[in-house]
Amino acid sequence: MTDYIEKCQCYIHSLKQDETNVLDEATIVKRLGDNDYLADYNGVKCHAIFNPFVGRYVDDKYGVIHEPKAPAQSR
Repeated sequence: MTDYIEKCQCYIHSLKQDETNVLDEATIVKRLGDNDYLADYNGVKCHAIFNPFVGRYVDDKYGVIHEPKAPAQSR
């Protein structure tokens, strides 16, 4: 698996207007698996896929990756 960083124009799920997809710049941070990428869009980490016919699709609506919270340290 290759890790890399790339800024690109991607279809962003939350920007979709009716049936029209909207492009905006996102950062592809790393490859997670077969056609599964970690993307950053406006500070939100989420899943992205690559469609060879239309390009990258970033799911910042249902594919958000939540960072696990660090356990509270007792004193």
